[in-house]
Amino acid sequence: MLRNKRTYAAYFLSSAFSVMVFFVCSLFLFHPDLKAQVAWNSALLVLAQAEVIMFLFCFLFVLYSVGSFLRSRKREFGILLMNGMTVKQLRKMVFMENMLVAAGSLGTGILAGLLTAKLFLLAGSNLLGIETLSFHISLSSLMLTILSFLLLFLVISLCTTVLLGSTRLIDLLQSGVKRDVKPKFSKLLALLAGILLLASYTLAVTTTASTVKVRMLPVTAMTIVGTYLFFTQASVALLGLMKRNLTRYWKKSNLVLVSNLSYRMKDNARMFFLVTIITTITFCAVGVFASINRLSGDFALDHPAQIGYVSKGDGSLEKEHLEEISAELSARGVSYHTEKIDLVYVRVLSSSLASGPEWLPVISYSDYGRALSAAGYSVGERPPSEDEAYVLLNSHREKLLLQERKPASYRLGETGLLLHEIGITERVSIADHLTQELGNGREGFFSGLVVNDAVKERLWMEDDSSRVERYTAYYTDSMESTEGIASRLTENGKMDYKKNEPYAMSVSGTLFEVQRTTFGALLFFALLVGTVFFIAAGSFLYFRLYSDLDYDRRQYLALTKIGMTRKEMEKMVSRQLGLLFFLPVGVAMVHSLFAFIALQRYVYLSIAWEAGAILASFCFVQVIYFWFIRARYLRNLQKVHQ
Repeated sequence: MLRNKRTYAAYFLSSAFSVMVFFVCSLFLFHPDLKAQVAWNSALLVLAQAEVIMFLFCFLFVLYSVGSFLRSRKREFGILLMNGMTVKQLRKMVFMENMLVAAGSLGTGILAGLLTAKLFLLAGSNLLGIETLSFHISLSSLMLTILSFLLLFLVISLCTTVLLGSTRLIDLLQSGVKRDVKPKFSKLLALLAGILLLASYTLAVTTTASTVKVRMLPVTAMTIVGTYLFFTQASVALLGLMKRNLTRYWKKSNLVLVSNLSYRMKDNARMFFLVTIITTITFCAVGVFASINRLSGDFALDHPAQIGYVSKGDGSLEKEHLEEISAELSARGVSYHTEKIDLVYVRVLSSSLASGPEWLPVISYSDYGRALSAAGYSVGERPPSEDEAYVLLNSHREKLLLQERKPASYRLGETGLLLHEIGITERVSIADHLTQELGNGREGFFSGLVVNDAVKERLWMEDDSSRVERYTAYYTDSMESTEGIASRLTENGKMDYKKNEPYAMSVSGTLFEVQRTTFGALLFFALLVGTVFFIAAGSFLYFRLYSDLDYDRRQYLALTKIGMTRKEMEKMVSRQLGLLFFLPVGVAMVHSLFAFIALQRYVYLSIAWEAGAILASFCFVQVIYFWFIRARYLRNLQKVHQ
């Protein structure tokens, strides 16, 4: 292990960092102060998922790392076997090495977690939008981390029998002999790589809000297959084309550089593919959660009333519940005013919608205006005529989908009154979970129709089958003042209309706190998990780079003997390492860029700044990592001259 400390370094540090992040997440998971927060249930779900994802990824990462070490040391194993070591002793030695590294990384990771716990608790509290959590080390979090990673390392160490492969001396001793076959590629597969990537990018750019979900899986599959073929086939083909340009190919050290890259691209294709996919997942995950975190800023647009209450059925509990809400507001000294609106549910005889509802809630244009005025907004729509109706927007998240939908027509009530949609309301007047959910995920959800005042009265009075539900809205100076109001009547700030209860309700202060905490938790743990992914991807490059160090030393020693200067060698190595380091990350950035373009079609808010900041940040870190590895690699490479 001491003689292979250079190779073990990245594996050890990456494993220790993974243990540290896992331990920090578990500190939040078992922190007593966090359990007292309003959004504890949603935060708990995010924390648990982050732990599971990280554990599964660490398992795959350690498995790959151990396999890489064993392959790079086959000649060493061959020499040991030739000098008398038995296969059983060899497997025992490898097992003990893995467990020693496991114990070291586990201890180092937990120690680093203890030293940085206060910093992470402070940062996590800030992102979650809660008071700073006190420094608390739970025995449960400590035991969860130790037992989880001990099991992980133990299982993988036991798998070394399979990972070691053949123990024949001839196979082990000849494992370092390579690059005697010219890299080959298939023109058809290289062309297919370009077609798949171009098609996936085109579909991402041309997608709309209604087609994003439909195209997501095929575009992802095409991108993954196209990326694999790009590294295994197309990259070798492109380097082959470079060799045909003799003017550039024979210029200075390009001959050695391009030839080396041809072999390296073919040898490392699968590793490059793996790094690209992991990095793309990291960019997209962190970018998505950073983008949706902006939705909290426009929360008030979807909840114009600070408290909303809808009485269903006979309304037997309405008076009692409203008195309870008013009493709690008065006890807190919160000033408020109320508005009451009648929602008339009318039977739908027929509609042009693919999934037409049986019942449709309608409100009058004047009631719609009263609700907006009470919330401080003005009405921008003209009054509808007797055969016209506006789609009642239930959330700005649905606006892009509804705008792409073809306007529908309805025949309502016993008389079969015909109404045509003429547009979508500019604003939300009733929160989405206070009415029956209409529409579908493909075309967007909405809350009902805004109709002419006379039409509403007609549907109410002339249709005996219609029913009325009363919506009561409480308007206060700020939604924060309503946090925790009527907790007995709601679950995390709401009682969804779909629940089998005689009422529906929403408390915007509580809902905002839950959403803000949930989005903050998603972003915080996406950053932690994404950082683990990114460091692991860099470790893969490090492993592969140092596995070729002995071969590169012999090659560059031969080149210096025929006249290559040290400056020329450093320049050639830098260009070669730069391509190996930045090609996978560059491809991942392109993949992520098109993914963000597709996501922008689905989200009504601009995510350009978040996407750009995420990509720039990771690129900056990669540049620093490259210069650090380059300096170390050149120093180790030049030891051959000493």
